[in-house]
Amino acid sequence: MAFDRRTFLGTTAATGAVVALTGATSTPAAAAPSAGSAGSAGSAGGRTYSFTVMGTTDLHGNVFNWDYFTDKEFDDKAHNDVGLAKISTLVEQVRAEKGRCNTLLIDAGDTIQGTQLSYYYAKVDPITARRGPVHPMAQAMNAIGYDAAALGNHEFNYGIPVLRKFEEQCDFPLLGANALDAKTLRPAFAPYSMHRLRTPHGRDVKVAVLGLTNPGIAIWDKANVQGKMTFPGLEEQAAKYVPRLRSMGADVVIVSAHSGSSGTSSYGDQLPYIENAAGLVAEQVPGIDAILVGHAHTEIPEYRVKNKATGKDVVLSEPLKWGQRLTLFDFELSWSRGRWSVEKVAAKVLNSNTVAEDPKIVGLLEDEHRKVVAYVNQVIGTSTQAMSSAEGPVKDVPIIDLINHVQAETVKAALAGTEWAALPVLSQASCFSRTAAIPAGQVTIRDAAGLYPFENTLEARLLTGAQLKDYLEYSVKYFVRTAPGEVVDPAKLTNADGTPDYNYDAVYGLSYDIDIAQPVGSRIAGLSFQGKPLDPAARFVLAVNNYRASGGGNFPHVPGAKQLWANSDEIRNTIITWVKAKGAVDPAQFASVDWRLTRAGTPVF
Repeated sequence: MAFDRRTFLGTTAATGAVVALTGATSTPAAAAPSAGSAGSAGSAGGRTYSFTVMGTTDLHGNVFNWDYFTDKEFDDKAHNDVGLAKISTLVEQVRAEKGRCNTLLIDAGDTIQGTQLSYYYAKVDPITARRGPVHPMAQAMNAIGYDAAALGNHEFNYGIPVLRKFEEQCDFPLLGANALDAKTLRPAFAPYSMHRLRTPHGRDVKVAVLGLTNPGIAIWDKANVQGKMTFPGLEEQAAKYVPRLRSMGADVVIVSAHSGSSGTSSYGDQLPYIENAAGLVAEQVPGIDAILVGHAHTEIPEYRVKNKATGKDVVLSEPLKWGQRLTLFDFELSWSRGRWSVEKVAAKVLNSNTVAEDPKIVGLLEDEHRKVVAYVNQVIGTSTQAMSSAEGPVKDVPIIDLINHVQAETVKAALAGTEWAALPVLSQASCFSRTAAIPAGQVTIRDAAGLYPFENTLEARLLTGAQLKDYLEYSVKYFVRTAPGEVVDPAKLTNADGTPDYNYDAVYGLSYDIDIAQPVGSRIAGLSFQGKPLDPAARFVLAVNNYRASGGGNFPHVPGAKQLWANSDEIRNTIITWVKAKGAVDPAQFASVDWRLTRAGTPVF
C-alpha cells in the first residue's frame, strides 16, 4: 500500500509525528509458502511466522551499473556492480522465494547525491522547477516498491526545497526521528512507519521502522539547515520512540540508521553526539530487534550487539554502498500468550554482481540516463597534457594543483577590493578519487567533474602561520610511520588508522616536507612561504571547502576561523566554469612540486 501523503501531511501538521500504516498485502491461500518457509506453521504445530526485511543504504544516486565520470560500465578490483536496476532483480528474487506478502524493503539513507544522474536532476534540470521532472531515484524506488527510507546526511546537500520535493515524489515515507524543526523541536519528517504483515494464523504482525539520521548534518550542511532544523543524538531519540512503538503494538522494531556502527566521529567534540552510533543504540536502547546500518560505506553482513538492559542480541547489518549489496534480515516469530514474539533474527547480504539489471527499471529511466550521458560528454576546453590522480595520495601531482589553483584564483577574485585583498591566498584540496584524470586534448564536463565528486562549496577563512602548521601536522597523520631503511610500498603508505583519502589535505602555496619516519605531530619540516620560513604570526587566507570549514574531518582551527567569503556554487562547477573561461588547461601555468615525503631528510620518491 502506498504511503498516504495526505494523512502524513495532516498528521505532521497537527502533531509533529506520523504513523504510516503501510504493509504487504496477502497472497491467495494457494500461493502461500509451504511448511518450513516464510509464513509457515512449524512442524510441532505451534503458530509461527517468518518474514524478511530487505535493506539498502548509501545508494548515492546510482540507478544503473554505470560510471558517469568514465562514461562506461562501473567496475572495480572486486568486480562489484552498482545501482538500483541490479537491486531490483535481487528484490524480485527474494519476493518470489519468500512470498511478496512476507517481505519489506527499506533504505538507510544518502539517496539523492553522488552521481551525475542525481546532480543533473537537482541542478541542471531540477525537480523543483515548475512542471519539473520526477527524480530518477524516486521513480526507481517507487517502481521497486520501497516501504520506507531513512534520511541520510547527503539528502540535505542540495537544500531543503530539493529534499522536500523528492519526499513529495516518493510513494514511501522518508524517516528521521532525530531531524527536528529548530523552532518547535517537533519532528520535521516522519519519525517512523508501521507496517502490517498478514499471517496465516490470525492477528497481523506489526513491524515498526524507526528512522534515524546523522547529527553531523548540523555541521556538514550548516548553510542549509542552520535555524531550520536540529539533529539530536540517535540514542536519545531511539530511547524516546522505541517504547512508544512497543506501546502502539509493534511486535518487531527495526531501526534504519544512517550512522555507522563503530561509535566514532569524524568531527571530534564539536557536537555532543556520536556520528557512528548504531552500535551504541543497539547496546543502550532496549526493545530493538535489528538495525539497518548506513553512512560508513562498509560491508557488515551480520553483527550482533548485546543490549545491556535485556541481555538480548540486536542484529546489525550494513550492505555495501551504491547498491553493491542487499541486506536480508530473516525474522522468525512465534505466537504465545496472545502476542507475536521474535524468536530468531539472522542477517546476510546478497551481491548485486550475481544478477542482471531489471529491464523494468532500465526501460523506466533510459531517457534520463541518455540525457545525462550527453550532458557530461559536452566539451568545455582542451588540455596541453594528460594528468592523473593515481599518485595523488603520495606525490604533489598537477591534477590536485589544478583544483587548488582554481580555488585560490576564485577566492582572490572574490576578495578583490576588500580589506583582505592584500593577504596571500592558500588553498587546500584532497585526492578525492584515485582514478580521476584529465586527458590531453579535449576536456569534457565529466573529466572536470571527476576531480570533485562531492557537492562541496568554497569558502575563505583567515588563519595564521602557526595555525596552518597545526593544520598540516594533523593532515599528515594520514601516512603510515615508516622508518629509514624500511621497504617503501606506496600502496601501504597511506590511510593510517583508517583515515580516508578525502581527509588528507595538501595545502597549495606553501612548501614543506613530510617526514614519515617521525611520529604524528612532528612530521612537517622546512615549512616555508615564498622561499622563507613560515612566520607563525603571519596572516593568510585559506580557500577551503565547506565540509572542512564546518568541521568535517575534525581539522584544527578552521571551523572557528573568521569567514571572509563563501560561495553557494559547487566547487565542481567552479572548476568547469574556469576551464570554459580559459579554453585551455596548461599545467605549466599552475603546477609545481611544493610538498614531498621524506625520511630523515631523504626523499621517499
